[in-house]
Amino acid sequence: MGAELDRNAVAKAYARWAPVYDFVFGAVFERGRKASIAAAERIGGRILEVGVGTGISLPDYARSNRLVGIDISEPMLRKAMGRVREFGLTYVEALSVMDVNHLAFPDNSFDVVIAQYVITAVPDPEAALDEFMRVVRPGGEIILVNHIGAEQGLRRSFELAFAPVARRLGWRPEFPWARIKAWVDVHPTMRVLERKPMPPLGHFSLIRIGKLAS
Repeated sequence: MGAELDRNAVAKAYARWAPVYDFVFGAVFERGRKASIAAAERIGGRILEVGVGTGISLPDYARSNRLVGIDISEPMLRKAMGRVREFGLTYVEALSVMDVNHLAFPDNSFDVVIAQYVITAVPDPEAALDEFMRVVRPGGEIILVNHIGAEQGLRRSFELAFAPVARRLGWRPEFPWARIKAWVDVHPTMRVLERKPMPPLGHFSLIRIGKLAS
């Protein structure tokens, strides 16, 4: 599976990104953000956004939803709280610093768990998926948008070579689809509903995982 990430290193990396995150990544990640929100709103209700960061996506949700956002980075969340106040986002119930591998919510608390550009930036992706599964209700969905590593070719070679640098920035560029598929395969209540490449150039994927209703 390759070298793993360190939780404290990730938190420090995103604290450094906080002042410039929207400027650097806002446009690059916009299509994926909007696609994941549209997928979440097909279910609607109470939505947990994991890795809410600076809250850049929060104004894009319909006000009929109820939003809870968590992030490992307190500097990122301070920007998100400012955005909630600035735009009067009364449908945001709470924003909290929280470890994705230890979510402080009861079982079946949310209709949707949405994680945009998160799963490759956590120390234990499978443990994070376990927690997403636990807190989403039967009939709900886990929605991921993420870079998925190439399986072969020049992009695969580049991702492997770039991986040590990327880890210092807080993410894994070589993260394989096989890890997500293997996790789904060992959980009988979970199903891959959709896997769709996203712009730019299909480097990102929208992944919908459903939790069976019975």
